[in-house]
Amino acid sequence: MHDAPAIFGLPAERGRWGLVALGLVINLCLGSIYSWSVFVAPLAAHFTATLGREVTAGEVLLPFSVFLAFFAIAMPLAGKYIERYGPRRVTAVGGFLTGLGWLLASTATSVEVLYVVYGVIGGLGVGIAYGAPVAVAARWFPDRRGLAVGLTLLGFGFSAFVTANAAGALIAAYGVMATFRIFGAVLIAVLVLSALPLRFPPAGWQPKGWSAPAAGTGTAPVCECDRRAMLRTGTFYGLFACYFVGCLAGLMAISIAKPVGTEVAGIDAGLATVLVGFFAVFNGAGRPAFGGLADRISPQKTAMLTFALIAGASVLMWLAPGAPAYIVSFAVLWGCLGGWLAIAPTATASYFGTCDYPRCYGVVFLAYGAGAIVGPQLAGSIRTATGTYLGVFPWVAALAAAGFVVAWLLMRPPAGVPAREPLLATVEE
Repeated sequence: MHDAPAIFGLPAERGRWGLVALGLVINLCLGSIYSWSVFVAPLAAHFTATLGREVTAGEVLLPFSVFLAFFAIAMPLAGKYIERYGPRRVTAVGGFLTGLGWLLASTATSVEVLYVVYGVIGGLGVGIAYGAPVAVAARWFPDRRGLAVGLTLLGFGFSAFVTANAAGALIAAYGVMATFRIFGAVLIAVLVLSALPLRFPPAGWQPKGWSAPAAGTGTAPVCECDRRAMLRTGTFYGLFACYFVGCLAGLMAISIAKPVGTEVAGIDAGLATVLVGFFAVFNGAGRPAFGGLADRISPQKTAMLTFALIAGASVLMWLAPGAPAYIVSFAVLWGCLGGWLAIAPTATASYFGTCDYPRCYGVVFLAYGAGAIVGPQLAGSIRTATGTYLGVFPWVAALAAAGFVVAWLLMRPPAGVPAREPLLATVEE
């Protein structure tokens, strides 16, 4: 075992919690995309006024989809650079690009420009920075990895609780484009400064008094395989399809939370903004809740439970479109999205092991990007075609029913996958 230097002037066993706190703050900033529904109506009004034509909900929702798609693409590609350059540099670069995307959005003269400056640049920034704080938490906490990683990711899920209310207040006071500028400047400052203390422990470091579990104690995954072997299993395609449906429903709910509240449920705009933050609590809490459930009853059964909840929430909103149904349904939908961001990585490690985990989960994570494109666009297209968001919910219920069947049939441990030896990371900064 190697001794680690002090962290924030404290012994490593205590100071490492400060790195988790920084990871939570970083993810809180990166998750500001989840406040997008607060921007939808003001942006549509802004561009309708400046362009002299009506800008539809689908057009304004597309930057959200582009952002999340590039986030999903960049995340698996950034893994090797975290190893090569360390978490500090990668987080700082990703954080700067994230804030730059928000800053440049304030100069957009059309929705199409917003797709590039906000969607592509901002999305790449989040994708680059997202994995680094998680990797830091995982390596400093071999003894309490699930707790440390869960707390780090909690910031992303809870982000809208802070950023949606801040955005609503700033838009009311200064306008939507000035709000983009304020967000961009704050994000760059906080993300770059928060990145500076991040580092990996020395190779071979372990917390005092803790030793790694012996082989054969029941903690090993079902199998160890590389990405190529994973792609040859039905389990992968079942997991990918289920992750796609879970993310489609959740990201759709996030992108249209405020307009559904005001247009369908008849809620005051100010209260609808507050409720976006309320829903974010469920998004954050869904990660440790469903992640812990996956450990207890298996990823497959947890996935089936989420689809039952998604279908039930969608049917409720469809048949009883009032304020009570809206609050309950969207709390469930946001919570299940948070749950899937814990279920999918847990299932990947459980079914395919950790020897090639960054590349394996990188491919699985592309389902998140696909859901980011389809979910908000489905909602926007139905709103444009029918004049209401209400028609979205029977579609989501049907997709959830299909996801339930796919999980039941395919989300199970693979058979006949070639074994590999786990790879041990030794990079530190």
